[in-house]
Amino acid sequence: MFNLGGPDGPEAVEPFLRNLFSDPAIIGLPAVLRLPLAWLIARRRAPVAAEIYHYLGGASPILPETEKQARALEAALSGSGVEAKCVIAMRCWHPFSDAAAAELKKFAADKIILLPLYPQYSTTTTASSLKDWGRAARAAGLAAPTTRICCYPADSGFVRAMAGHIRAALAQTPNARLLLSAHGLPERVIERGDPYQWQVEKSAAAIVEELGMENLDHVVCYQSRVGPLKWLGPATDAEIRRAGAEGKALVVAPLAFVSEHSETLVELDIEYARLARETGVPEYRRCPAVRDDAEFIDGLAALVRKAAAAQTPCVNADAGRICPAQFSGCGFLDPTSRK
Repeated sequence: MFNLGGPDGPEAVEPFLRNLFSDPAIIGLPAVLRLPLAWLIARRRAPVAAEIYHYLGGASPILPETEKQARALEAALSGSGVEAKCVIAMRCWHPFSDAAAAELKKFAADKIILLPLYPQYSTTTTASSLKDWGRAARAAGLAAPTTRICCYPADSGFVRAMAGHIRAALAQTPNARLLLSAHGLPERVIERGDPYQWQVEKSAAAIVEELGMENLDHVVCYQSRVGPLKWLGPATDAEIRRAGAEGKALVVAPLAFVSEHSETLVELDIEYARLARETGVPEYRRCPAVRDDAEFIDGLAALVRKAAAAQTPCVNADAGRICPAQFSGCGFLDPTSRK
């Protein structure tokens, strides 16, 4: 089970950032330039990030959240007769892929399923994790047949879980606009063939269809912008300001996060809630992430069972490749073959 990870204490904030910005999927420069730049960015951003994690007790909750998902998924698989061990591989902080590979080596698995906890595929998230996993698996001598799950942006379990949270929030907030907020990316990443934005919009469309609310006022938007590059829009903070100018109540749902962490608990719950108050939004309500909701976990279990039975290197929630042809970064292709 792949995720980004997060610092487990104040002293881990700077090395976590250093690992993040050292990733060639994040900063596409030669190592001789990228690594010193990563150190510089991490050093400069660490105080701001430390203040963010201070609100969370000094550490990210993403690992304990992922551990709950792992245990729930094991239970769901066991209930359907599948003996499985779910191990966690974080990209930027412990436990890394090497620790996960060592754990699977001891387990002596008959088959290995690679499950990203990113419903929407991106070269900056899932592909990066899969490449790092390939390195770790080779180093550990893992020889079991392996199938990866590339994406599940419109998987019924994920969609129903999200729609359930949104439906409850909208019932408490009459005449609200729904903001489906996803983590942003620089536009140039998409221009290089990354399908993330297309998949985010696919998730949004599936959730709105599941809600079945006629003339639902909703917007897909993007948060967490950093740096001078042009990012995907509209920006979530800009949509909050627009709602304030229009006197519109808001329900905000995290569209690309399946667990709670700094982008939901601090950025959405504290920073954007404050912005909403300051700009005149009459009511601001944030939906929780799907976390270990039974419908979401059951959806993941179905994907794992499909992958376990597959004779192909990759599966998703559909019958094959879902990304349109112009997306050369499609996750159904082999991410380890790309430079």
